[in-house]
Amino acid sequence: MERKGNLLIVEDNAEILLALQFFLEYEFNQIVSITNPNLIPSTIRSGQFDLVLLDMNFTAGINTGNEGLFWLAEILKIDPTLCVIMMTAYGDVDLAVKSIKIGATDFILKPWDNDKLLDTLKAGLKVRKSMSDMNERAGISGQHQSELDRQFPEFIGECPEIRRVMEIVDKVSQTDANILVTGENGTGKGLIAKEIHRKSNRSRKLMVTVDMSSIPQSLFESELFGHKKGAFTDARTDRVGRFESASQSTLFLDEIGNLSLNMQTKILNVLQERQIIPIGSNKVIPIDIRLICATNKNLDKMVAEGQFRQDLHFRINTIQVDLPPLRERGHDIDLMADYFLDKFAMKYGKGPMSFDLEAMQAMKNYPWPGNIRELEHSIEKAVILSDSSIVQTDDLFLKKIPAHSGSSTVLPASFDDYEKTIIRKTLLRNMGNLSNAARELGISRPTLYKKIKQYGL
Repeated sequence: MERKGNLLIVEDNAEILLALQFFLEYEFNQIVSITNPNLIPSTIRSGQFDLVLLDMNFTAGINTGNEGLFWLAEILKIDPTLCVIMMTAYGDVDLAVKSIKIGATDFILKPWDNDKLLDTLKAGLKVRKSMSDMNERAGISGQHQSELDRQFPEFIGECPEIRRVMEIVDKVSQTDANILVTGENGTGKGLIAKEIHRKSNRSRKLMVTVDMSSIPQSLFESELFGHKKGAFTDARTDRVGRFESASQSTLFLDEIGNLSLNMQTKILNVLQERQIIPIGSNKVIPIDIRLICATNKNLDKMVAEGQFRQDLHFRINTIQVDLPPLRERGHDIDLMADYFLDKFAMKYGKGPMSFDLEAMQAMKNYPWPGNIRELEHSIEKAVILSDSSIVQTDDLFLKKIPAHSGSSTVLPASFDDYEKTIIRKTLLRNMGNLSNAARELGISRPTLYKKIKQYGL
Protein backbone atom coordinates (compact mmCIF):
# COMPACT_ATOMS: atom_id res chain seq x y z
CA MET A 1 0.00 0.00 0.00
CA GLU A 2 1.34 3.47 -0.90
CA ARG A 3 2.56 5.47 2.08
CA LYS A 4 0.18 8.36 2.87
CA GLY A 5 2.29 10.25 5.38
CA ASN A 6 1.67 11.78 8.81
CA LEU A 7 -0.22 15.03 9.34
CA LEU A 8 -0.15 17.50 12.25
CA ILE A 9 -3.11 19.90 12.49
CA VAL A 10 -2.75 23.05 14.63
CA GLU A 11 -6.13 24.76 15.07
CA ASP A 12 -7.71 26.28 18.18
CA ASN A 13 -11.31 25.89 16.99
CA ALA A 14 -12.60 22.50 18.19
CA GLU A 15 -15.36 22.33 15.56
CA ILE A 16 -12.95 22.97 12.70
CA LEU A 17 -10.54 20.38 14.13
CA LEU A 18 -13.29 17.79 14.27
CA ALA A 19 -14.35 18.52 10.68
CA LEU A 20 -10.76 18.22 9.44
CA GLN A 21 -10.14 14.98 11.31
CA PHE A 22 -13.38 13.47 10.00
CA PHE A 23 -12.66 14.45 6.39
CA LEU A 24 -8.98 13.44 6.38
CA GLU A 25 -9.21 10.34 8.57
CA TYR A 26 -8.58 7.86 5.77
CA GLU A 27 -6.17 10.01 3.77
CA PHE A 28 -3.15 9.77 6.10
CA ASN A 29 -1.42 7.11 8.14
CA GLN A 30 -1.58 9.28 11.23
CA ILE A 31 -3.28 12.55 12.15
CA VAL A 32 -2.31 14.42 15.32
CA SER A 33 -4.28 17.51 16.38
CA ILE A 34 -3.35 20.21 18.88
CA THR A 35 -5.17 23.40 19.87
CA ASN A 36 -2.33 25.10 21.75
CA PRO A 37 0.41 26.38 19.42
CA ASN A 38 2.93 26.39 22.28
CA LEU A 39 2.91 22.59 22.00
CA ILE A 40 4.15 22.70 18.40
CA PRO A 41 7.91 22.29 19.08
CA SER A 42 7.56 19.35 21.47
CA THR A 43 4.94 17.65 19.28
CA ILE A 44 7.09 17.88 16.14
CA ARG A 45 10.19 16.66 17.94
CA SER A 46 8.32 13.69 19.42
CA GLY A 47 6.83 12.51 16.13
CA GLN A 48 7.69 12.05 12.48
CA PHE A 49 5.44 14.34 10.50
CA ASP A 50 5.38 15.05 6.78
CA LEU A 51 2.82 17.87 6.74
CA VAL A 52 1.58 20.57 9.10
CA LEU A 53 -1.81 22.24 8.59
CA LEU A 54 -1.36 25.49 10.54
CA ASP A 55 -3.95 28.13 11.40
CA MET A 56 -2.76 31.75 11.19
CA ASN A 57 -4.61 33.14 14.23
CA PHE A 58 -4.91 31.78 17.77
CA THR A 59 -5.58 34.73 20.10
CA ALA A 60 -9.22 35.83 20.26
CA GLY A 61 -9.81 39.20 18.60
CA ILE A 62 -6.41 39.27 16.85
CA ASN A 63 -6.57 38.58 13.11
CA THR A 64 -3.18 39.83 11.93
CA GLY A 65 -1.80 36.37 11.14
CA ASN A 66 1.47 37.22 12.92
CA GLU A 67 1.05 34.29 15.28
CA GLY A 68 0.86 31.92 12.33
CA LEU A 69 3.94 33.47 10.71
CA PHE A 70 5.84 33.16 13.99
CA TRP A 71 4.99 29.47 14.42
CA LEU A 72 5.70 28.79 10.73
CA ALA A 73 9.25 30.05 11.27
CA GLU A 74 9.54 27.92 14.42
CA ILE A 75 8.46 24.77 12.59
CA LEU A 76 10.94 25.30 9.78
CA LYS A 77 13.74 25.85 12.29
CA ILE A 78 13.04 22.40 13.72
CA ASP A 79 12.68 20.69 10.32
CA PRO A 80 13.27 22.78 7.15
CA THR A 81 11.90 19.95 4.99
CA LEU A 82 8.46 19.89 6.66
CA CYS A 83 5.69 21.06 4.35
CA VAL A 84 3.50 23.63 6.10
CA ILE A 85 0.07 24.55 4.70
CA MET A 86 -1.34 27.76 6.16
CA MET A 87 -5.06 28.26 6.87
CA THR A 88 -6.63 31.72 6.97
CA ALA A 89 -10.22 32.87 7.01
CA TYR A 90 -9.48 36.37 5.79
CA GLY A 91 -8.24 35.90 2.25
CA ASP A 92 -5.35 38.30 2.80
CA VAL A 93 -3.21 37.72 -0.27
CA ASP A 94 -0.27 39.76 1.06
CA LEU A 95 -0.25 37.72 4.26
CA ALA A 96 -0.43 34.45 2.34
CA VAL A 97 2.41 35.52 0.08
CA LYS A 98 4.46 36.54 3.11
CA SER A 99 3.98 33.07 4.61
CA ILE A 100 5.15 31.44 1.38
CA LYS A 101 8.23 33.70 1.29
CA ILE A 102 9.04 32.58 4.83
CA GLY A 103 8.81 28.96 3.73
CA ALA A 104 5.18 27.75 3.69
CA THR A 105 4.40 25.31 0.89
CA ASP A 106 0.91 26.66 0.18
CA PHE A 107 -2.18 28.13 1.83
CA ILE A 108 -5.94 27.54 1.87
CA LEU A 109 -8.83 29.80 2.76
CA LYS A 110 -11.54 28.97 5.29
CA PRO A 111 -14.20 27.80 4.65
CA TRP A 112 -12.27 25.43 2.43
CA ASP A 113 -13.25 23.40 -0.59
CA ASN A 114 -12.70 19.71 0.26
CA ASP A 115 -11.23 18.80 -3.13
CA LYS A 116 -8.91 21.82 -3.09
CA LEU A 117 -7.80 21.02 0.46
CA LEU A 118 -7.04 17.41 -0.39
CA ASP A 119 -5.18 18.32 -3.58
CA THR A 120 -3.09 20.87 -1.67
CA LEU A 121 -2.16 18.37 1.02
CA LYS A 122 -1.29 15.66 -1.51
CA ALA A 123 0.89 18.11 -3.43
CA GLY A 124 2.62 19.04 -0.18
CA LEU A 125 3.25 15.37 0.57
CA LYS A 126 4.97 14.97 -2.80
CA VAL A 127 7.18 18.00 -2.08
CA ARG A 128 8.07 16.54 1.33
CA LYS A 129 9.02 13.19 -0.20
CA SER A 130 11.10 14.89 -2.90
CA MET A 131 12.98 17.02 -0.36
CA SER A 132 13.56 14.02 1.91
CA ASP A 133 15.00 12.02 -0.98
CA MET A 134 17.35 14.89 -1.87
CA ASN A 135 18.45 15.29 1.72
CA GLU A 136 19.29 11.61 1.97
CA ARG A 137 21.63 12.01 -0.97
CA ALA A 138 23.11 15.44 -0.27
CA GLY A 139 22.68 16.12 3.47
CA ILE A 140 20.19 18.61 4.83
CA SER A 141 22.58 21.52 5.44
CA GLY A 142 23.86 21.70 1.89
CA GLN A 143 20.39 21.17 0.47
CA HIS A 144 18.83 23.83 2.66
CA GLN A 145 21.47 26.33 1.60
CA SER A 146 20.92 25.56 -2.08
CA GLU A 147 17.17 25.98 -1.59
CA LEU A 148 17.80 29.41 -0.10
CA ASP A 149 20.05 30.33 -3.01
CA ARG A 150 17.34 29.39 -5.48
CA GLN A 151 14.68 31.38 -3.62
CA PHE A 152 16.81 34.53 -3.41
CA PRO A 153 18.79 35.27 -6.58
CA GLU A 154 21.51 37.91 -6.62
CA PHE A 155 20.28 41.48 -6.40
CA ILE A 156 19.28 42.70 -9.88
CA GLY A 157 20.13 46.24 -10.94
CA GLU A 158 22.43 48.47 -12.98
CA CYS A 159 21.31 52.00 -12.10
CA PRO A 160 23.90 54.29 -10.40
CA GLU A 161 22.13 54.10 -7.02
CA ILE A 162 22.20 50.29 -6.97
CA ARG A 163 25.81 50.20 -8.17
CA ARG A 164 26.68 52.44 -5.21
CA VAL A 165 24.78 50.11 -2.87
CA MET A 166 26.70 47.10 -4.17
CA GLU A 167 30.01 48.96 -3.75
CA ILE A 168 29.14 49.50 -0.09
CA VAL A 169 28.12 45.84 0.26
CA ASP A 170 31.49 44.73 -1.13
CA LYS A 171 33.37 46.99 1.29
CA VAL A 172 31.47 46.10 4.46
CA SER A 173 30.96 42.37 3.90
CA GLN A 174 34.42 41.37 5.11
CA THR A 175 34.01 43.37 8.33
CA ASP A 176 31.86 42.72 11.39
CA ALA A 177 30.39 46.24 11.36
CA ASN A 178 26.70 46.49 12.28
CA ILE A 179 24.63 47.35 9.21
CA LEU A 180 21.28 49.14 8.98
CA VAL A 181 19.44 48.64 5.68
CA THR A 182 16.67 51.17 5.03
CA GLY A 183 14.09 51.53 2.28
CA GLU A 184 10.42 51.28 1.50
CA ASN A 185 8.56 47.99 1.75
CA GLY A 186 9.50 45.64 -1.06
CA THR A 187 12.79 47.27 -2.08
CA GLY A 188 14.90 44.18 -1.35
CA LYS A 189 16.32 44.83 2.11
CA GLY A 190 16.37 41.11 2.90
CA LEU A 191 18.28 40.40 -0.32
CA ILE A 192 20.94 42.93 0.63
CA ALA A 193 21.30 41.33 4.07
CA LYS A 194 21.70 37.92 2.45
CA GLU A 195 24.27 39.27 -0.01
CA ILE A 196 26.34 40.80 2.79
CA HIS A 197 26.27 37.49 4.65
CA ARG A 198 27.11 35.49 1.50
CA LYS A 199 30.23 37.58 0.93
CA SER A 200 31.30 37.60 4.58
CA ASN A 201 33.70 35.39 6.52
CA ARG A 202 30.68 33.95 8.34
CA SER A 203 28.99 32.52 5.24
CA ARG A 204 29.83 28.92 6.17
CA LYS A 205 26.88 29.02 8.57
CA LEU A 206 23.30 29.95 7.66
CA MET A 207 22.16 33.49 8.36
CA VAL A 208 19.51 33.60 11.10
CA THR A 209 16.56 35.85 10.22
CA VAL A 210 14.01 37.25 12.67
CA ASP A 211 10.93 39.23 11.60
CA MET A 212 10.62 41.45 14.66
CA SER A 213 7.07 42.50 13.80
CA SER A 214 5.79 38.91 13.93
CA ILE A 215 7.01 38.02 17.44
CA PRO A 216 4.30 38.25 20.12
CA GLN A 217 5.54 40.38 23.01
CA SER A 218 4.93 37.54 25.47
CA LEU A 219 7.38 35.33 23.54
CA PHE A 220 9.98 37.99 22.74
CA GLU A 221 12.65 37.03 25.29
CA SER A 222 12.18 33.29 24.78
CA GLU A 223 12.43 33.66 21.02
CA LEU A 224 15.55 35.82 21.03
CA PHE A 225 17.40 34.72 24.15
CA GLY A 226 16.08 31.19 24.77
CA HIS A 227 14.74 29.54 27.94
CA LYS A 228 15.36 26.60 30.24
CA LYS A 229 12.95 23.75 30.82
CA GLY A 230 10.34 24.69 33.43
CA ALA A 231 11.04 28.43 33.21
CA PHE A 232 7.35 29.07 32.55
CA THR A 233 4.17 27.21 31.64
CA ASP A 234 4.64 25.04 28.52
CA ALA A 235 8.46 25.33 28.70
CA ARG A 236 8.80 21.54 28.51
CA THR A 237 12.26 21.54 26.99
CA ASP A 238 15.28 23.82 26.82
CA ARG A 239 15.16 26.27 23.95
CA VAL A 240 18.05 27.94 22.15
CA GLY A 241 17.30 31.57 21.26
CA ARG A 242 18.03 33.27 17.95
CA PHE A 243 21.07 35.15 19.27
CA GLU A 244 22.72 31.92 20.36
CA SER A 245 21.67 30.16 17.13
CA ALA A 246 23.43 32.87 15.13
CA SER A 247 26.74 32.33 16.93
CA GLN A 248 29.64 32.74 14.47
CA SER A 249 27.11 33.73 11.81
CA THR A 250 24.89 36.70 10.88
CA LEU A 251 21.74 37.71 12.74
CA PHE A 252 19.28 39.65 10.56
CA LEU A 253 16.65 41.59 12.52
CA ASP A 254 13.99 42.69 10.03
CA GLU A 255 11.39 45.36 10.85
CA ILE A 256 13.55 46.68 13.72
CA GLY A 257 11.54 49.92 13.73
CA ASN A 258 8.46 48.06 14.99
CA LEU A 259 9.95 47.24 18.40
CA SER A 260 8.43 48.68 21.55
CA LEU A 261 10.72 50.76 23.78
CA ASN A 262 10.83 47.91 26.29
CA MET A 263 12.01 45.45 23.64
CA GLN A 264 14.51 48.00 22.35
CA THR A 265 16.07 48.22 25.82
CA LYS A 266 16.50 44.45 26.02
CA ILE A 267 18.12 44.31 22.58
CA LEU A 268 20.42 47.19 23.47
CA ASN A 269 21.60 45.50 26.68
CA VAL A 270 22.49 42.33 24.79
CA LEU A 271 24.38 44.24 22.11
CA GLN A 272 26.31 46.23 24.70
CA GLU A 273 27.23 43.25 26.88
CA ARG A 274 27.63 40.77 23.98
CA GLN A 275 26.02 38.11 26.13
CA ILE A 276 22.59 36.66 26.90
CA ILE A 277 20.95 34.92 29.85
CA PRO A 278 18.16 32.49 28.83
CA ILE A 279 14.91 32.74 30.80
CA GLY A 280 15.10 30.56 33.89
CA SER A 281 18.89 30.34 33.82
CA ASN A 282 21.69 32.00 35.75
CA LYS A 283 24.29 31.08 33.15
CA VAL A 284 25.71 33.87 31.02
CA ILE A 285 26.20 32.87 27.37
CA PRO A 286 28.62 34.96 25.25
CA ILE A 287 27.41 35.77 21.74
CA ASP A 288 29.50 36.14 18.60
CA ILE A 289 27.26 37.54 15.88
CA ARG A 290 27.37 39.93 12.97
CA LEU A 291 24.24 42.11 13.20
CA ILE A 292 22.24 43.40 10.24
CA CYS A 293 18.99 45.29 10.82
CA ALA A 294 16.39 46.57 8.36
CA THR A 295 13.46 48.95 8.52
CA ASN A 296 11.11 50.89 6.28
CA LYS A 297 10.66 53.54 8.97
CA ASN A 298 12.51 56.83 9.46
CA LEU A 299 14.48 56.04 12.61
CA ASP A 300 15.91 59.57 12.86
CA LYS A 301 12.37 60.91 13.07
CA MET A 302 11.38 58.20 15.55
CA VAL A 303 14.35 59.11 17.73
CA ALA A 304 13.33 62.78 17.67
CA GLU A 305 9.78 61.81 18.65
CA GLY A 306 10.95 59.54 21.47
CA GLN A 307 9.75 56.35 19.75
CA PHE A 308 13.19 54.82 19.20
CA ARG A 309 16.19 54.82 21.52
CA GLN A 310 19.01 56.98 20.22
CA ASP A 311 21.67 54.75 21.77
CA LEU A 312 20.21 51.69 20.05
CA HIS A 313 20.09 53.62 16.78
CA PHE A 314 23.82 54.37 17.10
CA ARG A 315 24.55 50.76 18.05
CA ILE A 316 22.89 49.17 14.99
CA ASN A 317 23.92 51.85 12.52
CA THR A 318 27.69 51.69 12.06
CA ILE A 319 27.04 51.60 8.30
CA GLN A 320 23.71 52.54 6.72
CA VAL A 321 22.63 51.21 3.32
CA ASP A 322 19.74 53.12 1.74
CA LEU A 323 17.80 51.34 -0.99
CA PRO A 324 16.04 53.54 -3.57
CA PRO A 325 12.39 52.85 -4.47
CA LEU A 326 11.77 51.01 -7.72
CA ARG A 327 10.21 54.07 -9.36
CA GLU A 328 13.64 55.80 -9.20
CA ARG A 329 15.58 52.94 -10.77
CA GLY A 330 14.87 53.51 -14.47
CA HIS A 331 16.07 50.66 -16.72
CA ASP A 332 16.22 48.28 -13.75
CA ILE A 333 12.45 47.85 -14.13
CA ASP A 334 13.04 46.26 -17.55
CA LEU A 335 15.69 43.93 -16.16
CA MET A 336 13.59 42.77 -13.23
CA ALA A 337 10.40 42.46 -15.29
CA ASP A 338 12.17 40.16 -17.77
CA TYR A 339 13.70 38.15 -14.92
CA PHE A 340 10.36 37.60 -13.17
CA LEU A 341 8.60 36.83 -16.46
CA ASP A 342 11.10 34.07 -17.27
CA LYS A 343 10.95 32.77 -13.71
CA PHE A 344 7.16 32.43 -13.58
CA ALA A 345 6.76 31.27 -17.17
CA MET A 346 9.03 28.37 -16.28
CA LYS A 347 7.32 27.76 -12.93
CA TYR A 348 3.85 27.53 -14.49
CA GLY A 349 4.91 25.73 -17.66
CA LYS A 350 3.88 28.53 -20.02
CA GLY A 351 6.87 28.38 -22.37
CA PRO A 352 8.71 31.50 -23.62
CA MET A 353 6.84 34.75 -22.90
CA SER A 354 7.47 38.44 -23.52
CA PHE A 355 5.94 41.88 -22.89
CA ASP A 356 4.48 44.00 -25.65
CA LEU A 357 5.84 47.56 -25.92
CA GLU A 358 2.79 49.15 -24.31
CA ALA A 359 3.01 46.86 -21.27
CA MET A 360 6.68 47.59 -20.78
CA GLN A 361 6.06 51.34 -21.04
CA ALA A 362 3.19 51.06 -18.56
CA MET A 363 5.50 49.39 -16.06
CA LYS A 364 8.06 52.17 -16.50
CA ASN A 365 5.41 54.85 -15.92
CA TYR A 366 3.81 53.16 -12.92
CA PRO A 367 5.12 54.43 -9.50
CA TRP A 368 5.23 50.93 -7.92
CA PRO A 369 4.24 51.86 -4.35
CA GLY A 370 4.89 48.23 -3.38
CA ASN A 371 8.26 48.28 -5.17
CA ILE A 372 9.94 45.02 -6.28
CA ARG A 373 7.48 42.87 -4.35
CA GLU A 374 4.53 44.46 -6.16
CA LEU A 375 6.29 44.10 -9.53
CA GLU A 376 6.92 40.42 -8.85
CA HIS A 377 3.33 39.76 -7.79
CA SER A 378 1.91 41.64 -10.79
CA ILE A 379 3.99 39.62 -13.24
CA GLU A 380 3.20 36.32 -11.52
CA LYS A 381 -0.51 37.13 -11.75
CA ALA A 382 -0.11 38.09 -15.42
CA VAL A 383 1.65 34.81 -16.26
CA ILE A 384 -1.03 32.76 -14.49
CA LEU A 385 -4.00 34.54 -16.11
CA SER A 386 -2.63 35.31 -19.57
CA ASP A 387 -3.86 33.13 -22.45
CA SER A 388 -1.12 34.42 -24.73
CA SER A 389 2.65 34.31 -24.81
CA ILE A 390 2.60 38.12 -25.07
CA VAL A 391 1.83 39.96 -21.81
CA GLN A 392 -0.24 43.10 -22.40
CA THR A 393 -0.95 46.05 -20.13
CA ASP A 394 -4.36 44.77 -19.02
CA ASP A 395 -2.77 41.49 -17.90
CA LEU A 396 -0.74 43.36 -15.27
CA PHE A 397 -3.78 44.75 -13.39
CA LEU A 398 -1.89 47.89 -12.39
CA LYS A 399 -3.75 50.01 -9.83
CA LYS A 400 -5.12 53.35 -10.90
CA ILE A 401 -3.02 56.12 -9.37
CA PRO A 402 -4.98 59.25 -8.36
CA ALA A 403 -4.04 62.30 -10.41
CA HIS A 404 -2.33 65.24 -8.70
CA SER A 405 -2.70 68.88 -9.52
CA GLY A 406 0.29 70.76 -10.86
CA SER A 407 2.99 69.68 -13.22
CA SER A 408 4.83 67.40 -10.81
CA THR A 409 3.64 64.15 -9.29
CA VAL A 410 3.80 63.83 -5.51
CA LEU A 411 4.63 60.23 -4.75
CA PRO A 412 3.81 58.59 -1.42
CA ALA A 413 6.61 58.14 1.10
CA SER A 414 5.81 54.45 1.49
CA PHE A 415 3.37 51.80 0.39
CA ASP A 416 1.45 52.23 3.67
CA ASP A 417 1.03 55.95 2.94
CA TYR A 418 -0.12 55.17 -0.57
CA GLU A 419 -2.58 52.52 0.59
CA LYS A 420 -3.96 54.78 3.34
CA THR A 421 -4.54 57.58 0.82
CA ILE A 422 -6.28 55.27 -1.65
CA ILE A 423 -8.57 53.82 1.03
CA ARG A 424 -9.46 57.25 2.43
CA LYS A 425 -10.38 58.62 -1.01
CA THR A 426 -12.37 55.51 -1.87
CA LEU A 427 -14.34 55.76 1.39
CA LEU A 428 -15.08 59.42 0.72
CA ARG A 429 -16.12 58.67 -2.85
CA ASN A 430 -18.52 55.98 -1.58
CA MET A 431 -19.78 58.15 1.32
CA GLY A 432 -18.55 55.64 3.92
CA ASN A 433 -20.31 52.63 2.39
CA LEU A 434 -17.89 49.80 3.26
CA SER A 435 -19.40 47.25 0.88
CA ASN A 436 -19.14 49.56 -2.14
CA ALA A 437 -15.65 50.74 -1.14
CA ALA A 438 -14.40 47.16 -0.69
CA ARG A 439 -15.85 46.20 -4.08
CA GLU A 440 -14.09 49.14 -5.76
CA LEU A 441 -10.79 48.35 -4.05
CA GLY A 442 -11.02 44.67 -4.96
CA ILE A 443 -10.77 43.42 -1.38
CA SER A 444 -13.17 41.78 1.08
CA ARG A 445 -15.20 43.82 3.56
CA PRO A 446 -13.37 42.26 6.59
CA THR A 447 -10.01 43.14 5.01
CA LEU A 448 -11.18 46.72 4.41
CA TYR A 449 -12.39 46.99 8.01
CA LYS A 450 -9.00 45.72 9.21
CA LYS A 451 -7.21 48.32 7.06
CA ILE A 452 -9.46 51.10 8.41
CA LYS A 453 -8.51 50.14 11.98
CA GLN A 454 -4.83 49.82 11.02
CA TYR A 455 -4.66 53.33 9.54
CA GLY A 456 -7.05 54.97 12.02
CA LEU A 457 -9.45 56.10 9.28
